[in-house]
Amino acid sequence: MWCVRLTDSQRDALRALIKAQGELCPSLSGALEGLELAKWDDLPEAELPWDRVTDLASKQGIGEADVIWDLAGMSPPPKRKGASATRRPRSKRARRAA
Repeated sequence: MWCVRLTDSQRDALRALIKAQGELCPSLSGALEGLELAKWDDLPEAELPWDRVTDLASKQGIGEADVIWDLAGMSPPPKRKGASATRRPRSKRARRAA
């Protein structure tokens, strides 16, 4: 994998060169799509709270990548008791036991 920074005019020139090829193969289509999305990649470098990440990973017995995934909102947070106003109805088995 490689990374390159382009000015707007350089990106436009590359886009024009790719479009000039006529019918695009999948790799050129992907390159063109990447150039279209590249204008949104001019964001500052992200910084992660590594102390928190490593602490959570060791407490939960999981890898740091899993903690980052969770912190990024890729999995729903665990439900806490009393956190939800709506409750699921009890199962028939639970109602019989009560």
